Amino acid sequence: MATTRLDPASILGPDGAVARRLKSYEVREQQLQMADAVAKAIEDRHHLVVEAGTGVGKSFAYLVPAIMAAVEMKKKIVVSTHTIALQEQLLSKDIPFLRSVMPQEFSAVLVKGRGNYVSLRRLDVAVSRQATTFQSADDLDQLASMRMWAGRTQDGTRSDLDFRPNPGVWDAVQSENGNCLGRECPRHKECFYFKARRRVWTANLLIVNHALFVSDLALRASGFGLLPDYDVAIFDEAHTLEAVAGEHLGLQLSNVGVDYTLARLYNDRTKKGTLVYHHMLEAIEQVRRVRTASEDFFEVVAQWHAKQGSSGNGRVRKPIDLSAALAEELRKLGNAIDRGSEDVAELDTRIELSSAAERCEGLADQVQSWVRQSAEQQVYWVESENKGRRRIRLASAPLDVGPTLRKTLFEQVPTCVLTSATLCVGSPPKFDFLKSRLGLTRAETLALGSPFDYPRQVKIHLARNLPDPSEQPQDYERQVITAIAHYLEQTQGKAFVLFTSYRMLDAAARALTPWLAKRNIALFAQSDGMPRSKMVEAFKADVDSVIFGADSFWQGVDVPGESLSNVIIVRLPFSVPSHPLLEARLEEIRRRGGNPFVEYQIPEAVIKLKQGFGRLIRTRTDQGIVAILDPRVLTKPYGKTFLNSLPECPRIVDQHDFSRRPSS
Repeated sequence: MATTRLDPASILGPDGAVARRLKSYEVREQQLQMADAVAKAIEDRHHLVVEAGTGVGKSFAYLVPAIMAAVEMKKKIVVSTHTIALQEQLLSKDIPFLRSVMPQEFSAVLVKGRGNYVSLRRLDVAVSRQATTFQSADDLDQLASMRMWAGRTQDGTRSDLDFRPNPGVWDAVQSENGNCLGRECPRHKECFYFKARRRVWTANLLIVNHALFVSDLALRASGFGLLPDYDVAIFDEAHTLEAVAGEHLGLQLSNVGVDYTLARLYNDRTKKGTLVYHHMLEAIEQVRRVRTASEDFFEVVAQWHAKQGSSGNGRVRKPIDLSAALAEELRKLGNAIDRGSEDVAELDTRIELSSAAERCEGLADQVQSWVRQSAEQQVYWVESENKGRRRIRLASAPLDVGPTLRKTLFEQVPTCVLTSATLCVGSPPKFDFLKSRLGLTRAETLALGSPFDYPRQVKIHLARNLPDPSEQPQDYERQVITAIAHYLEQTQGKAFVLFTSYRMLDAAARALTPWLAKRNIALFAQSDGMPRSKMVEAFKADVDSVIFGADSFWQGVDVPGESLSNVIIVRLPFSVPSHPLLEARLEEIRRRGGNPFVEYQIPEAVIKLKQGFGRLIRTRTDQGIVAILDPRVLTKPYGKTFLNSLPECPRIVDQHDFSRRPSS
């Protein structure tokens, strides 16, 4: 039987449906190339990796063939993104537009994790028990607001609330797998979660985020799943997939998290909690024992961490000698809750208690798994934070996510499409780094440039006369502040200054505040604690302003127009090699005879540099400069790899003397 020939050009081509709708439509050759490659990958059942430069219109390039395949070939499609901003763009802009121009009728649904939905039954229960459950007047006010909201909300998810609920309040009312009566529930017909599930099972296109997608992969290995079976998985912002997979295929556990779970059951200070309502005295006594065991356990971990000193990074290379008491006492608590629930007649109360018992068992399993380091090929470490209350965090992550993704994803799903504006390294562009990190050994690849006119729109400034940051860090940090001022002056602000360290960001913000104040340039520094979205809004509103940003500003921030005319990259974005997970990955490359700097650190930093560079030009009319203040791009052999990975545009090597402080 002949396969269906998908024809994206009928929608995106010069005589296509979009051109007929929009008089000003310009056909983008790169978009058509990508759409054809995606169509072919779906038809021929193979994997595809596409780097598509800014302005290609890659969301249409994968959505159009995906929608055609869903309708004409009855394929189930999942589109996974990293950021909420891209999900919102797909759902509120791109998909509605395509629905209006494409002849195919299709449905698309945003899939959220279960914990995002309110459970109407649990909300009723929480309201009826509020006196014995909630600690503060604010909690009670939120519960009352939530009850009114539940009567008018369309989707019943937390993001639809006009306030951010306190964790304790949301935990008491959210939909939970182990705390659900299914069809036995008196509110089943109205249930927001089950309504959403029905839409998920019938929709052609499912929009998810990477975190939910990877969680689904992990659950599938245990015979469960959050998503229905699918034929095609499309990953936009695919450069973040390894990091998200590492986080969700590992383990995270903290003293604060254990205390929080216990406080939901019984709070010794307020004498409130689930167990108080049910008069479960044996279980309440057991909560006290768990709390003592937890304090002892995390104190030993904290002492171990302190002994490592400033030279240690918290990595646990062999199991620490820790008591098994915490895991044992948690299991006893689970058993005590189970025993106490035996006399309870009401079904909804019994399920609530059995869910609490399961949570205790789950925590015990996590503690035991971490202590014994029972998962193979995982890296284990401890983090300690002393902001206000001491927080001790136990973590683990896979040394390499590739084998898991290969086995659970690439060998199971006929077509996976991975795309982003930054997947390649060097010139000619190579995908080897991404493919090897994700375990994708066999795939078609396509590198598409941007339709933007970079030679006309951008000038790259390279600062030669600065000290080497790795050889003379103090001299570099002192002089780079002068360099930042020098390049900010060229555009009267209107800049992102991208740092690799919060400490350096804070030092630069303090040093340059008088200089900026004299020139009436507003400063929004990430070290001040303002949320990223609020910083971007304020930056757009004040055209002569500057953002000093760290990690989260290198990607996923879109500011078109004059507001952003200058991106200053303070230092090449090499990851800190002392982080336990990166350290272990570099050791593994060295162990098998590779060169970790060349194989891992350079390509990873190149991709991040490309992300930072990509903040500047978002439309055909944008113009500006990118200043790279790290002299190693000019003095080190690997500098060529960084520069060759950026778009072709004029490069100016500045010989300016930055050894004097900027005059305020």
